Amino acid sequence: MEAIDAQHVQESGLVVFDITAADEETAALVMASLEQRWATSGITVARRMPGEPGVRARIYADIRRCGTRP
Repeated sequence: MEAIDAQHVQESGLVVFDITAADEETAALVMASLEQRWATSGITVARRMPGEPGVRARIYADIRRCGTRP
């Protein structure tokens, strides 16, 4: 994964989640859950890293703002 850019965490309430899951479906479910709770960068592509178990994904969130949950 790329280095976290300072702009993504320059203020209180901004977070970066690095997700590692067994498969793409699980990673997408976790990202969808985060998206319902907070304003996020959306569901991203989960990638497999050669020689490492599972898949990885990154999502950016602003926990000061509500997500899509009714």
